[in-house]
Amino acid sequence: MKILWKLKYINVYYIVMVNQLLVTLVNSVLGTGKQTARGNMAYTCPHCNHHKPKLEINFTENKEGNNPWHCWVCDKKGKSILQLLRKAGASQDKITEAKTYVKDVTYTTKEKVVNVLKLPSEYMRLDQSDNNSIIKRHALAYLKRRDISMTDISKYNIGYCEEGLYKNMIILPTYDKDGSINYYTARSFEKDAFVKYRNPQVSRDIIPNEHFINWNLPIILCEGLFDAMAIKRNAIPLLGKNIQSNLMKKIVTSVVDKIYIALDRDAIKQALKFCEKLMAEGKEVYLVDLQDKDPSEMGFKNFTKLIQKTVPLTYYNLMEQKLSI
Repeated sequence: MKILWKLKYINVYYIVMVNQLLVTLVNSVLGTGKQTARGNMAYTCPHCNHHKPKLEINFTENKEGNNPWHCWVCDKKGKSILQLLRKAGASQDKITEAKTYVKDVTYTTKEKVVNVLKLPSEYMRLDQSDNNSIIKRHALAYLKRRDISMTDISKYNIGYCEEGLYKNMIILPTYDKDGSINYYTARSFEKDAFVKYRNPQVSRDIIPNEHFINWNLPIILCEGLFDAMAIKRNAIPLLGKNIQSNLMKKIVTSVVDKIYIALDRDAIKQALKFCEKLMAEGKEVYLVDLQDKDPSEMGFKNFTKLIQKTVPLTYYNLMEQKLSI
């Protein structure tokens, strides 16, 4: 057992030593880096030369044996520090030295397929449809139970379908900063629906309803579209429990300094991970305790009172929360 323990200790010491040598080498090419979360380092990006250190490098190999890096400004990314050093104009001697610490990676370029998203052909806006069918009345009754007003219906272009794949479903479209549709969610308004939700087969790596967002004011990150409607002001729905890369890039590079994270308690691990990342980027982060209720269940007034009582998260509080999970 003593021999195994010693071997394990030697292996850990070797990894730490190699990481430090690699950091020193990268510093000599990109300039002295700034430490961020999980031992990563941030540098000035050689691709876009942004004035802030927004290029983040993972100096610890992941499960695939790679060292991922990513610039939050220009979105350049890769898996090999060697590739990054070559782009930065490192000398051949430094490239050769780096090869003793990390492996090289060969890349293949894949052509991107762009899908043009359209609303279902059966979609009808609830504020413009002349039809007064029983199905429309059921759709409106469902929204009323969720405290969605006719003003909300018009603001968010909420519609419904009476036929097709989305029959008896509310359609909730989202739009980009230019007002072009970039996603939609369909929610059944039937009492005991076999399928409650249907989503289009397109990427969620978007910023939903960005045309409503003022990037000069604090933002609130929540899970669903109904939550964002209940919050009303500067709320961005994640369409789930993860912050997609385009949204994270926008937040990191924006002048927004205050961010409220309002996710369900079953997503506490993800929420704390996002808090740590955003705090490392110099943002003031507020972790909202939803008390087992969604914002859409709380309503605007109760949620507003809750965030007014929420205080900024500190690294001490963050560690306490992580240890309590």
